[in-house]
Amino acid sequence: MKFSKLLATALVSLAVVPTMVFADELDSGDTAWMLTSSALVLFMLLPGLSLFYAGLVRSKNVLSVLMQCFTIACVMSLVWFAVGYSLAFSGDGDYIGNLDKAFLAGVTVDSMMDTIPESVFVVFQMTFIMITPALFVGGFAERMNFGAMLIFSVLWGLIVYVPVTHWVWGGGWLADKGLLDFAGGTVVHITAGVSALVAALVLGNRKGFPQKPMTPHSLTLTVVGAGMLWFGWFGFNGGSAVAANGGAGMAMLVTHLSAAAGSLAWMTIEWIRFRKPSVLGIVTGMVAGLGTITPASGFVGPIGGVVIGLCGGTVCYFATQLIKGGLKIDDSLDVFPVHGVGGALGTILVAFFVSAAYGGAGYAQGMGLGSQLGVQVLGVVVTALYAGVVSYILLKLIALLTPLRADEETEQQGLDVAQHGETGYNM
Repeated sequence: MKFSKLLATALVSLAVVPTMVFADELDSGDTAWMLTSSALVLFMLLPGLSLFYAGLVRSKNVLSVLMQCFTIACVMSLVWFAVGYSLAFSGDGDYIGNLDKAFLAGVTVDSMMDTIPESVFVVFQMTFIMITPALFVGGFAERMNFGAMLIFSVLWGLIVYVPVTHWVWGGGWLADKGLLDFAGGTVVHITAGVSALVAALVLGNRKGFPQKPMTPHSLTLTVVGAGMLWFGWFGFNGGSAVAANGGAGMAMLVTHLSAAAGSLAWMTIEWIRFRKPSVLGIVTGMVAGLGTITPASGFVGPIGGVVIGLCGGTVCYFATQLIKGGLKIDDSLDVFPVHGVGGALGTILVAFFVSAAYGGAGYAQGMGLGSQLGVQVLGVVVTALYAGVVSYILLKLIALLTPLRADEETEQQGLDVAQHGETGYNM
């Protein structure tokens, strides 16, 4: 009997010890998923967003958009390496991190972030700071000087993106208040959308807008880019679970459902209004659905995904009509009404659809609909105001150093030839 008891105790100990020893060590499944997700988010930008935007501008500016997206990807990677990652994710300050991990000090082969190598976490988050300023390129497309764009992107990344990332994901004050933003409704879409609107207002409309139609030169490129965005968004949202688990799977499912619902909502509205469903409409509705579900993707169930997508496609459609048709603001590629409005809408709708009654993850302890809604609205308002005010100040300061806007001759000729000495098409 004594031997049996000893044997049983030993077996139990062997079963428990591995869990105790390896709980915080590398999980190969989580690591493989996060490596894949990082590549998917990079694919969203290069070539996804780049081609999506390139098709929407006129042919004389196609290379300028591609060049801007590519350059932003490169320079923001080095900004993240130098100080961005450290300021966003090290330290315990309420508003900004510290420089303990500047130049990725301490990020080694062996350093860990939960169950994945810290290097993998660094590169996953790096793809976010790469794509976010590339989003607002659409707000001033076809008229901003390349040098001014580059300075603005770098300063914006450091002064807007990095602090907001710390507030929400780095243990800052919005995280302490319980803000739910799974993959970037506030951090990515609201900041980029509001900044695009401010830039469009500061630079002014393109020559001829709104009297002269600014027709996309290649919807074929735009549709190809849209498909790549949809594909890459699985890494954007699913990867934000930072694990290969049911949460990542649900995030992917609701992301897909929202994209489909947003596409059909936008298409249907156009079909009813104009008797012709457009290709541009269905792909823009897809982006609206994706942007709207982004903050909610890790917290809601399938019902929430569909409803949020329908709301995103509908609300963003009418926001686009208001900005360009009503207010005559030349947000060239509809960044604010799609990303800014979509991100804000999704961030607010989380408060409703996180409820377990709708298949969501349920409210955190001590939170209910009213309190969660209050936190979500606070997050939307604060990040929008912060991004807008700082963007305005940065643009005005940069204008003292170098012209923000291309001169009339350059704009007429096209930025491709005037600023890069090349043409997108040789015919």
